[in-house]
Amino acid sequence: MKHLLSIDELSEADLREILRITPSFAEVAQRRIAKVPALRGQTVALLFYEDSTRTRLSFEVAAKRLSADTLNVSVKTSSVNKGESLRDTAETIEAMGIDAVVVRHRSSGVPWQLTKWLDASVINAGDGWHQHPTQALLDCFTLQQKLGDLAGSHIVLVGDIKHSRVARSDVQALTMLGAEVTLVAPPTLLPPAIGTWPVRTSHDLDASLVDADAVYLLRMQSERQHEALVPDLREYSTLYGLTAARAAKLSPHVPILHPGPMNRGVEIAADVPDLEQVVVVDQVRNGVAVRMAVLFLLLGSGVNDLPKVHAQPQADANVGTAV
Repeated sequence: MKHLLSIDELSEADLREILRITPSFAEVAQRRIAKVPALRGQTVALLFYEDSTRTRLSFEVAAKRLSADTLNVSVKTSSVNKGESLRDTAETIEAMGIDAVVVRHRSSGVPWQLTKWLDASVINAGDGWHQHPTQALLDCFTLQQKLGDLAGSHIVLVGDIKHSRVARSDVQALTMLGAEVTLVAPPTLLPPAIGTWPVRTSHDLDASLVDADAVYLLRMQSERQHEALVPDLREYSTLYGLTAARAAKLSPHVPILHPGPMNRGVEIAADVPDLEQVVVVDQVRNGVAVRMAVLFLLLGSGVNDLPKVHAQPQADANVGTAV
């Protein structure tokens, strides 16, 4: 595997392999010195044309924990603002010596285009409404931690499905692992081609929550909307927001997920994120481990160089030595 562009380009075996090795990297974070030399001497460039907190920082932390160098390109203060093209920017970065580029862009298809221009590995950190594969991977890993095998589990995704690259990637990954997915949204926030997706759809959140094994909330992506798709946010929140009353009806074992950033008071009530079953922090933590696994598989020398999972107390752990 040279690139990670979308979930649908992964086989089920690829997906399960990433999830299988992720615990080795999650363990690294528990060490006194959270670092292994797996990618020493390699450089990962972060090229983000859209704002990001969780994804950009977790990729940076992931690369550094693998001992790779990082090249963080601030597009807002780069020559892009002088009219430099995407190709020229990417080729300039590669000329400085990189092994991988992590790219986020408002236009769908940009990561695929970069693979035609660059020799470096390309990782899609979100392209338009299209794909966000590492988010789907970390979501699957988090759900497996809470639910075990996802085959037959019922996952409810709620919110702005139409504009969500997270929803598209998660649906592909979850169904590949055997989960059943229900999308809950008003008709205006469902994609036109929803009939081709391997999911059920509903406009009734309360009915969908009755047998949910997990609930995934998506924010209203107003920055991608060019028309009024709901009457107002208050009405939307009443019909499709996870209120405290709705959360109270869920079993305490039902995890509640959100990709962030959360719009409290819209898709999730202000006090719901404080509930124990909300696993947003776990998602962020797991995002680092999953992205370490992805970088290792793309740039590492093989599974024999996976970090050892130390059995000794953390106080005795030092810089990890690859097997």
